[in-house]
Amino acid sequence: MTRTLPAGMSVTARVPASSANLGPGFDSLGVALGIYDEIEVRTTDSGLTIRVEGEGADDVPWGPSHLVVRAIERGLESAGVWADGLDVVCRNVIPHSRGLGSSASAVVGGLAAGCALAAKLDPRLATDTDQLVQLASEFEGHPDNAAASVLGGVVVSWTETDRPADTGADGTAAPAPTRVYRAVRLDPHPALRAVVLIPEERSSTAHTRGLLPEVVAHGDAAFNVSRAALAVVALTQRPDLLLPATADRLHQPQRAPALPLTTAWIHRLRAAGIAATVSGAGPTVLALSTSEFPRELRELAIADGLRVVEPGLAEGVWTD
Repeated sequence: MTRTLPAGMSVTARVPASSANLGPGFDSLGVALGIYDEIEVRTTDSGLTIRVEGEGADDVPWGPSHLVVRAIERGLESAGVWADGLDVVCRNVIPHSRGLGSSASAVVGGLAAGCALAAKLDPRLATDTDQLVQLASEFEGHPDNAAASVLGGVVVSWTETDRPADTGADGTAAPAPTRVYRAVRLDPHPALRAVVLIPEERSSTAHTRGLLPEVVAHGDAAFNVSRAALAVVALTQRPDLLLPATADRLHQPQRAPALPLTTAWIHRLRAAGIAATVSGAGPTVLALSTSEFPRELRELAIADGLRVVEPGLAEGVWTD
């Protein structure tokens, strides 16, 4: 039986940005970055009001179809509660469509807010991080960004699929496979630093995914497996190995023609000994190192129209 939240309950969620892939770890490696969106939710007697400030304020729907609202409602539903009305304020700082996990952050923040409201009603309804990763990844279709925003630090994520038989015993079609999304957090090396170079132009994840081939060469697959394994070591214990550990053959070369400025800067940074990758689907460049970002490269990037930000590595979503 669904329980209704009383009017006047409130919660605030603070959720970090994320970068996925980190070079070779396509759809599996991610890191939380210290750029935060904030979501305030208050229950009311009826209706929905939503206000959006900052990034995306002029681009996103201010109504029930807003991603944060949908995520809040899913969080409430998963806990078996409902609200007759909601007042939602989104304060967005994470750039949209730049490869910094803005949609995953919106989903994680909304889910965390909805689940936190349920837990305020009854602590027994509290949602753990495994459940949050599952719920958020169902929105996204893959867990790398969502898991980073939930867990913080560096994450390794994967998907498990239960494949039923093609037909049931009575000859009817079997249900669709069930996807279970999982992730573990790794503590990054204490000297690890992240810098992001953010272009003005945006990128569509759907478009850049469409550039990827269905079949890859065995040698390229083996290359990426070795580099993804090495990345775990480099990110947590041996940052001196970051440059070889962030090399990739499965997605960045294929996306390069659609991201000329991004690709040029990745080549420039790697030639300077800095481990640089496409952040998610781009166009942001993620640079990982243990040293201060060189001033001359910073000035060149700014001259190229890139915003240079050193966000720091972040903890996961927080609610109050």
